[in-house]
Amino acid sequence: MRLTSKSLGFVVNFLLGVAWAVVFIGIVTSFLSFYQNNLFFATVFALISAIPGLLGVLLLEYIITDKEKHEELKKQTKLLEKLLSQKD
Repeated sequence: MRLTSKSLGFVVNFLLGVAWAVVFIGIVTSFLSFYQNNLFFATVFALISAIPGLLGVLLLEYIITDKEKHEELKKQTKLLEKLLSQKD
């Protein structure tokens, strides 16, 4: 778990798992629906149906990265304030 907050980390990781499940379900159902007609179209539609789930994964990964960046900036601010107080 990359997030320090346990409850937020649980929710984000759960939603990340749901997003990957949506990707997998979208690919499988779309491919199985269209593979009898044409294999090329089945592959194209499977990739298109994976896009909403992949956008969810991308959004959640952005949230995780932004939260990690915020935590790192808080640590750096604390260290800079400590250095400034030592200088005075």
